[in-house]
Amino acid sequence: MISAHELTKRYGDKAAVDGIDFTVRPGKVTGFLGPNGAGKSTTMRMILGLDRPTSGSVTVNGHPYAESAAPLREVGALLEAHAVHPGRSALGHLRWLAASNGISHARVRQILDHVGLEGVAATRAGKFSLGMRQRLGIAAALLGDPPVVILDEPVNGLDSEGIRWVRRLCRQLADEGRTVFVSSHLMAEMSLMADHLIVIGQGTILADASMTDFMTDHAPSYVRLRTPEPADARRALARAGLNAAPVGDELRIDNVNASSVGDVLYDAGVRVHELSGVQSSLEEAFMTLTADAVEYHAHLDRSAAEPTLEGAF
Repeated sequence: MISAHELTKRYGDKAAVDGIDFTVRPGKVTGFLGPNGAGKSTTMRMILGLDRPTSGSVTVNGHPYAESAAPLREVGALLEAHAVHPGRSALGHLRWLAASNGISHARVRQILDHVGLEGVAATRAGKFSLGMRQRLGIAAALLGDPPVVILDEPVNGLDSEGIRWVRRLCRQLADEGRTVFVSSHLMAEMSLMADHLIVIGQGTILADASMTDFMTDHAPSYVRLRTPEPADARRALARAGLNAAPVGDELRIDNVNASSVGDVLYDAGVRVHELSGVQSSLEEAFMTLTADAVEYHAHLDRSAAEPTLEGAF
Protein backbone atom coordinates (compact mmCIF):
# COMPACT_ATOMS: atom_id res chain seq x y z
CA MET A 1 0.00 0.00 0.00
CA ILE A 2 1.12 3.55 -0.76
CA SER A 3 0.01 6.35 1.58
CA ALA A 4 0.65 10.09 1.16
CA HIS A 5 -0.12 12.65 3.86
CA GLU A 6 0.02 16.38 3.09
CA LEU A 7 2.72 15.58 0.53
CA THR A 8 4.30 18.78 -0.80
CA LYS A 9 7.14 19.59 -3.16
CA ARG A 10 8.09 23.18 -3.88
CA TYR A 11 10.60 24.59 -6.33
CA GLY A 12 11.13 28.15 -5.20
CA ASP A 13 7.72 29.84 -5.16
CA LYS A 14 6.09 27.13 -7.28
CA ALA A 15 4.34 24.17 -5.65
CA ALA A 16 4.70 21.20 -7.99
CA VAL A 17 2.77 19.09 -5.47
CA ASP A 18 0.67 20.94 -2.92
CA GLY A 19 -0.31 19.11 0.28
CA ILE A 20 -1.94 16.05 -1.27
CA ASP A 21 -3.39 13.06 0.58
CA PHE A 22 -4.15 9.73 -1.07
CA THR A 23 -3.93 5.98 -0.54
CA VAL A 24 -3.21 3.37 -3.21
CA ARG A 25 -4.60 0.06 -1.99
CA PRO A 26 -3.66 -3.52 -2.88
CA GLY A 27 -5.86 -5.68 -5.08
CA LYS A 28 -6.74 -2.84 -7.45
CA VAL A 29 -5.28 -1.13 -10.49
CA THR A 30 -5.19 2.55 -9.54
CA GLY A 31 -4.85 4.97 -12.44
CA PHE A 32 -2.92 8.19 -11.85
CA LEU A 33 -4.09 10.87 -14.27
CA GLY A 34 -3.32 14.53 -14.83
CA PRO A 35 -2.32 17.04 -17.52
CA ASN A 36 1.33 17.71 -18.31
CA GLY A 37 2.90 19.59 -15.41
CA ALA A 38 0.20 18.44 -12.98
CA GLY A 39 2.70 16.87 -10.55
CA LYS A 40 2.41 13.17 -11.48
CA SER A 41 6.10 12.51 -12.10
CA THR A 42 7.14 14.51 -9.03
CA THR A 43 4.72 12.51 -6.90
CA MET A 44 6.04 9.20 -8.23
CA ARG A 45 9.61 10.29 -7.66
CA MET A 46 8.81 11.21 -4.05
CA ILE A 47 7.19 7.80 -3.51
CA LEU A 48 10.44 6.19 -4.65
CA GLY A 49 12.70 8.50 -2.63
CA LEU A 50 14.19 10.07 -5.77
CA ASP A 51 12.91 13.51 -4.72
CA ARG A 52 12.70 14.67 -1.10
CA PRO A 53 9.34 16.21 -0.08
CA THR A 54 9.42 19.82 1.04
CA SER A 55 6.91 18.77 3.70
CA GLY A 56 4.50 15.95 4.38
CA SER A 57 5.25 12.29 3.92
CA VAL A 58 4.71 9.26 1.71
CA THR A 59 5.15 5.66 2.79
CA VAL A 60 5.19 2.27 1.09
CA ASN A 61 3.88 -0.57 3.22
CA GLY A 62 4.13 1.61 6.30
CA HIS A 63 7.61 3.09 5.93
CA PRO A 64 9.57 5.37 3.57
CA TYR A 65 10.73 3.43 0.52
CA ALA A 66 14.29 4.73 0.97
CA GLU A 67 14.54 2.66 4.15
CA SER A 68 13.98 -0.63 2.31
CA ALA A 69 16.92 -3.05 2.55
CA ALA A 70 16.07 -4.72 -0.79
CA PRO A 71 14.19 -2.08 -2.83
CA LEU A 72 13.40 -4.27 -5.87
CA ARG A 73 11.77 -6.84 -3.61
CA GLU A 74 9.41 -4.21 -2.20
CA VAL A 75 8.59 -1.90 -5.11
CA GLY A 76 9.00 -2.45 -8.83
CA ALA A 77 8.97 0.78 -10.81
CA LEU A 78 9.13 1.89 -14.42
CA LEU A 79 9.62 5.64 -14.64
CA GLU A 80 11.89 5.97 -17.67
CA ALA A 81 12.39 3.25 -20.25
CA HIS A 82 15.66 4.85 -21.43
CA ALA A 83 17.28 4.39 -17.99
CA VAL A 84 19.57 1.58 -19.15
CA HIS A 85 23.12 1.72 -20.49
CA PRO A 86 22.87 1.31 -24.29
CA GLY A 87 25.97 -0.90 -24.38
CA ARG A 88 24.60 -3.40 -21.89
CA SER A 89 22.55 -6.39 -23.00
CA ALA A 90 19.07 -7.04 -21.63
CA LEU A 91 20.46 -10.04 -19.76
CA GLY A 92 23.41 -8.06 -18.41
CA HIS A 93 21.21 -5.18 -17.28
CA LEU A 94 18.85 -7.43 -15.34
CA ARG A 95 21.69 -9.51 -13.87
CA TRP A 96 23.28 -6.31 -12.56
CA LEU A 97 20.00 -5.28 -10.93
CA ALA A 98 19.47 -8.79 -9.57
CA ALA A 99 22.93 -8.91 -7.98
CA SER A 100 22.29 -5.62 -6.18
CA ASN A 101 19.17 -7.06 -4.52
CA GLY A 102 20.12 -10.69 -3.95
CA ILE A 103 17.92 -12.01 -6.77
CA SER A 104 18.86 -15.26 -8.52
CA HIS A 105 19.98 -15.59 -12.16
CA ALA A 106 17.15 -18.07 -12.65
CA ARG A 107 14.68 -15.30 -11.88
CA VAL A 108 16.36 -13.09 -14.50
CA ARG A 109 15.80 -15.72 -17.18
CA GLN A 110 12.26 -16.28 -16.00
CA ILE A 111 11.34 -12.61 -16.19
CA LEU A 112 12.97 -12.15 -19.61
CA ASP A 113 10.75 -14.92 -20.93
CA HIS A 114 7.73 -13.44 -19.15
CA VAL A 115 8.07 -10.10 -20.95
CA GLY A 116 8.91 -11.66 -24.33
CA LEU A 117 12.62 -10.72 -24.48
CA GLU A 118 14.25 -14.14 -24.00
CA GLY A 119 15.08 -14.31 -27.70
CA VAL A 120 17.00 -11.00 -27.58
CA ALA A 121 18.53 -11.42 -24.13
CA ALA A 122 22.07 -10.98 -25.49
CA THR A 123 21.19 -7.92 -27.63
CA ARG A 124 22.46 -4.54 -26.48
CA ALA A 125 19.75 -2.25 -25.22
CA GLY A 126 20.95 0.52 -27.53
CA LYS A 127 19.62 -1.51 -30.46
CA PHE A 128 16.19 -1.97 -28.92
CA SER A 129 13.09 -0.27 -30.27
CA LEU A 130 11.08 1.90 -27.87
CA GLY A 131 8.63 -0.94 -27.34
CA MET A 132 11.43 -3.39 -26.51
CA ARG A 133 12.90 -0.90 -24.03
CA GLN A 134 9.48 -0.62 -22.43
CA ARG A 135 9.38 -4.40 -22.02
CA LEU A 136 12.86 -4.34 -20.51
CA GLY A 137 11.77 -1.63 -18.08
CA ILE A 138 8.73 -3.67 -17.06
CA ALA A 139 11.01 -6.70 -16.62
CA ALA A 140 13.18 -4.67 -14.24
CA ALA A 141 10.07 -3.59 -12.33
CA LEU A 142 8.91 -7.19 -11.90
CA LEU A 143 12.34 -8.68 -11.25
CA GLY A 144 12.07 -8.77 -7.45
CA ASP A 145 8.48 -10.11 -7.46
CA PRO A 146 7.44 -6.96 -5.53
CA PRO A 147 4.11 -6.43 -3.74
CA VAL A 148 3.95 -2.85 -5.07
CA VAL A 149 4.29 -1.98 -8.77
CA ILE A 150 4.51 1.59 -10.11
CA LEU A 151 4.39 2.10 -13.88
CA ASP A 152 4.65 5.47 -15.63
CA GLU A 153 3.33 5.36 -19.22
CA PRO A 154 3.91 1.59 -19.51
CA VAL A 155 2.34 1.21 -22.97
CA ASN A 156 4.39 3.98 -24.60
CA GLY A 157 5.84 2.63 -27.86
CA LEU A 158 4.06 -0.71 -27.66
CA ASP A 159 2.00 -2.18 -30.50
CA SER A 160 -1.58 -3.36 -30.06
CA GLU A 161 -0.52 -6.78 -28.79
CA GLY A 162 1.91 -5.19 -26.34
CA ILE A 163 -0.73 -2.77 -25.05
CA ARG A 164 -3.14 -5.64 -24.48
CA TRP A 165 -0.38 -7.58 -22.71
CA VAL A 166 0.31 -4.69 -20.31
CA ARG A 167 -3.40 -4.35 -19.58
CA ARG A 168 -3.71 -8.04 -18.74
CA LEU A 169 -0.47 -7.95 -16.75
CA CYS A 170 -1.70 -5.10 -14.55
CA ARG A 171 -4.98 -6.91 -14.01
CA GLN A 172 -3.14 -10.11 -13.08
CA LEU A 173 -0.85 -8.29 -10.63
CA ALA A 174 -3.84 -6.68 -8.91
CA ASP A 175 -5.71 -9.99 -8.78
CA GLU A 176 -2.68 -11.45 -6.97
CA GLY A 177 -3.22 -8.85 -4.25
CA ARG A 178 -0.46 -6.44 -5.25
CA THR A 179 -0.67 -2.64 -5.20
CA VAL A 180 -0.62 -1.43 -8.82
CA PHE A 181 -0.21 2.30 -9.54
CA VAL A 182 -0.26 3.26 -13.23
CA SER A 183 0.10 6.66 -14.88
CA SER A 184 -0.94 7.07 -18.52
CA HIS A 185 -2.17 9.66 -21.00
CA LEU A 186 -4.12 7.01 -22.95
CA MET A 187 -7.61 7.49 -21.55
CA ALA A 188 -9.22 4.71 -23.59
CA GLU A 189 -6.67 2.24 -22.26
CA MET A 190 -7.01 3.49 -18.70
CA SER A 191 -10.78 3.05 -18.88
CA LEU A 192 -10.21 -0.64 -19.65
CA MET A 193 -7.47 -1.14 -17.06
CA ALA A 194 -8.16 0.84 -13.90
CA ASP A 195 -10.48 0.04 -10.99
CA HIS A 196 -9.78 3.32 -9.19
CA LEU A 197 -8.65 6.78 -10.31
CA ILE A 198 -6.61 9.52 -8.70
CA VAL A 199 -6.65 12.70 -10.79
CA ILE A 200 -4.19 15.50 -10.08
CA GLY A 201 -4.10 19.02 -11.49
CA GLN A 202 -1.72 21.87 -10.65
CA GLY A 203 -0.37 19.85 -7.75
CA THR A 204 -3.69 19.15 -6.04
CA ILE A 205 -6.04 16.16 -6.04
CA LEU A 206 -9.07 16.77 -8.26
CA ALA A 207 -10.65 13.34 -7.88
CA ASP A 208 -10.02 10.16 -5.88
CA ALA A 209 -12.75 7.66 -6.66
CA SER A 210 -13.58 4.27 -8.10
CA MET A 211 -13.87 4.18 -11.88
CA THR A 212 -17.62 3.62 -11.55
CA ASP A 213 -18.13 6.60 -9.25
CA PHE A 214 -15.85 8.80 -11.33
CA MET A 215 -17.81 8.09 -14.51
CA THR A 216 -21.12 8.64 -12.72
CA ASP A 217 -19.98 12.01 -11.36
CA HIS A 218 -18.03 13.35 -14.33
CA ALA A 219 -19.20 11.51 -17.47
CA PRO A 220 -22.96 12.00 -17.72
CA SER A 221 -25.02 10.09 -20.25
CA TYR A 222 -27.24 11.77 -22.80
CA VAL A 223 -29.46 11.02 -25.79
CA ARG A 224 -28.49 11.99 -29.34
CA LEU A 225 -31.35 12.70 -31.73
CA ARG A 226 -31.38 13.30 -35.49
CA THR A 227 -34.69 14.34 -37.00
CA PRO A 228 -35.86 16.24 -40.10
CA GLU A 229 -38.26 18.13 -37.79
CA PRO A 230 -35.97 19.58 -35.09
CA ALA A 231 -38.26 22.47 -34.17
CA ASP A 232 -41.25 20.15 -33.67
CA ALA A 233 -39.05 17.75 -31.68
CA ARG A 234 -37.82 20.49 -29.36
CA ARG A 235 -41.38 21.73 -28.71
CA ALA A 236 -42.64 18.21 -27.99
CA LEU A 237 -39.75 17.49 -25.65
CA ALA A 238 -40.16 20.84 -23.90
CA ARG A 239 -43.81 20.00 -23.16
CA ALA A 240 -42.50 16.82 -21.50
CA GLY A 241 -40.06 18.86 -19.42
CA LEU A 242 -36.99 17.90 -21.47
CA ASN A 243 -34.48 20.33 -22.94
CA ALA A 244 -33.10 19.44 -26.36
CA ALA A 245 -29.96 21.42 -27.12
CA PRO A 246 -28.86 21.72 -30.75
CA VAL A 247 -25.35 20.37 -31.45
CA GLY A 248 -24.57 20.68 -35.15
CA ASP A 249 -27.33 18.89 -37.04
CA GLU A 250 -28.33 16.89 -33.98
CA LEU A 251 -30.18 17.46 -30.72
CA ARG A 252 -28.75 16.47 -27.33
CA ILE A 253 -31.03 15.64 -24.43
CA ASP A 254 -29.43 15.22 -21.00
CA ASN A 255 -30.59 13.21 -17.98
CA VAL A 256 -32.96 10.90 -19.80
CA ASN A 257 -32.91 7.55 -21.59
CA ALA A 258 -33.50 6.97 -25.29
CA SER A 259 -36.75 5.05 -24.85
CA SER A 260 -38.38 7.94 -22.97
CA VAL A 261 -37.39 10.39 -25.73
CA GLY A 262 -38.70 7.97 -28.35
CA ASP A 263 -42.06 7.68 -26.61
CA VAL A 264 -42.47 11.47 -26.48
CA LEU A 265 -41.62 11.90 -30.16
CA TYR A 266 -43.88 9.00 -31.21
CA ASP A 267 -46.85 10.50 -29.36
CA ALA A 268 -46.12 13.87 -31.01
CA GLY A 269 -45.86 12.36 -34.48
CA VAL A 270 -42.28 13.59 -34.99
CA ARG A 271 -40.14 11.63 -37.45
CA VAL A 272 -36.87 10.23 -36.11
CA HIS A 273 -33.81 9.32 -38.18
CA GLU A 274 -31.51 8.46 -35.32
CA LEU A 275 -32.02 8.05 -31.59
CA SER A 276 -29.23 6.70 -29.42
CA GLY A 277 -28.02 6.78 -25.85
CA VAL A 278 -24.46 8.02 -25.38
CA GLN A 279 -22.15 7.61 -22.40
CA SER A 280 -19.42 10.23 -22.19
CA SER A 281 -15.95 8.70 -22.39
CA LEU A 282 -13.28 8.79 -19.71
CA GLU A 283 -11.34 11.17 -21.95
CA GLU A 284 -14.27 13.60 -22.10
CA ALA A 285 -14.75 13.40 -18.34
CA PHE A 286 -11.03 13.92 -17.74
CA MET A 287 -10.86 16.91 -20.09
CA THR A 288 -13.84 18.53 -18.41
CA LEU A 289 -12.50 17.97 -14.91
CA THR A 290 -8.98 19.22 -15.70
CA ALA A 291 -9.88 22.08 -18.05
CA ASP A 292 -8.77 24.72 -15.54
CA ALA A 293 -5.61 22.80 -14.59
CA VAL A 294 -3.99 22.58 -18.03
CA GLU A 295 -0.68 24.42 -18.03
CA TYR A 296 -0.32 24.92 -21.78
CA HIS A 297 -3.15 25.54 -24.23
CA ALA A 298 -2.69 25.18 -28.00
CA HIS A 299 -5.05 26.99 -30.32
CA LEU A 300 -6.14 25.89 -33.76
CA ASP A 301 -6.42 28.39 -36.59
CA ARG A 302 -10.06 27.81 -37.42
CA SER A 303 -9.73 29.92 -40.56
CA ALA A 304 -7.24 27.48 -42.05
CA ALA A 305 -8.70 25.08 -44.57
CA GLU A 306 -8.64 21.37 -43.84
CA PRO A 307 -5.99 19.57 -45.91
CA THR A 308 -7.32 17.64 -48.88
CA LEU A 309 -5.93 15.27 -51.49
CA GLU A 310 -7.02 17.53 -54.35
CA GLY A 311 -4.16 18.10 -56.74
CA ALA A 312 -1.91 15.64 -54.96
CA PHE A 313 -1.63 13.35 -57.95
